[in-house]
Amino acid sequence: MRDISVNLSDHRLTVVEEPAMKMKRDGTGPVVDRDGATQFVVSVFAKRIAQPGEFAPKGEELRITLTTDPGEGFQEGLRVELIDPRVNAWEIRDEETGRMSSGLAFKALGLKPRMLRSEK
Repeated sequence: MRDISVNLSDHRLTVVEEPAMKMKRDGTGPVVDRDGATQFVVSVFAKRIAQPGEFAPKGEELRITLTTDPGEGFQEGLRVELIDPRVNAWEIRDEETGRMSSGLAFKALGLKPRMLRSEK
């Protein structure tokens, strides 16, 4: 399965690395999708919002690929929401060592500032 929708509404997402154009690993240019649209990337710290009387577990930094340009104003420390967040599982085999690596890749259509409610 690909592009599985995820609900992160019960998480507080804080920008830790401002959005930037996603670059190829070899440095030859930006990453583009099948239609030729440039991809962007942002790092956010995700932490579940604790309910009253509940202890919030540790958070985690996530690197999110954005399929559209998020625009200006998403500076470090800003609370954000992801527009149409999705997740994909991946697995890669290293042919030299035979070792397998796997993980999750997060993707979203874009970002928007989060309207603060009573998040204590």
